Amino acid sequence: MNLHQFRFVQEAVRRNLNLTEAAKALHTSQPGVSKAIIELEEELGVEIFARHGKRLKRVTEPGQHVLKSIELILREVGNLKRIGEQYSAEDSGTLSIATTHTQARYVLPEKVAALRAAYPKVNISLHQGSPDQVARMLIDEIAEVGIATESLADYAELVTLPCYEWQHMLVLPVDHPLARKDRITLEEVALEPLITYHPSFTGRTKIDQAFATRKLEPRIALEAIDSDVIKTYVRLGLGVGIAAEMAVRDVMEDGGKSGLVARPVGHLFGQNVARVAFKRSAYLRNFVYTFAELLSDRLDRKLIARAMDGHVEDYEF
Repeated sequence: MNLHQFRFVQEAVRRNLNLTEAAKALHTSQPGVSKAIIELEEELGVEIFARHGKRLKRVTEPGQHVLKSIELILREVGNLKRIGEQYSAEDSGTLSIATTHTQARYVLPEKVAALRAAYPKVNISLHQGSPDQVARMLIDEIAEVGIATESLADYAELVTLPCYEWQHMLVLPVDHPLARKDRITLEEVALEPLITYHPSFTGRTKIDQAFATRKLEPRIALEAIDSDVIKTYVRLGLGVGIAAEMAVRDVMEDGGKSGLVARPVGHLFGQNVARVAFKRSAYLRNFVYTFAELLSDRLDRKLIARAMDGHVEDYEF
């Protein structure tokens, strides 16, 4: 048995048992993948996959145990590579970060710049996606660090820690009646056509929960994943925006010159927590710890190391 066979089995499962797609992802041939898997099954003396003709139909019961062992082996192989990189070239390498558009656009630029100043030989590979895609990129080892608000804590394969709290802001044209109110109610917001995030992004879950709890049905005029898109359509008069506070700092600082104003609505939708995540049992290089420390004042190497060892419950807000 060899690592190629293990990777072929793992990729076949990731690609929903489609060997053609697995072969494409691994830059090899479909017959080669099929042959390698069959040879591994023969060596182990068990069927990893149940088949219908030449097609894989499902993972067998012994196959489930084989998959767990393969995941452990390949994870440790990845750790060995990172250990080698750590000690052969301590201050160089590539840091792969998976995150959402909001974090990439409004939170990470200064953090990435600070890391590059500390480690000028480290290259940054930035992957953007939905929170669930961020989690999957960590699990599949496409990225070492993930940052998002939604979903990350839902995956047992990940260790997640809180970075910072933030609230939603109501984004309004400067002449909108709500812009003159000291305290805005949920009922008033529900009457407006709303421009906000897609359901899987940037705290949208809490927005929906707040309206549902009060038995209100908001009028969603437009959904987006990009906060700049939300602000653009508010300027065009399509409705009132609900956006993350880190995405509207420009609006808060320009004093209405952009044609917009922002009002805090944390009292309506609650506080949100942005989280940083790592794959459980992964080996973290020095510059990964440094980057995590740059993300939040409450994160340090000792705390992260303890969390990676299983002591994560003490660090919630």
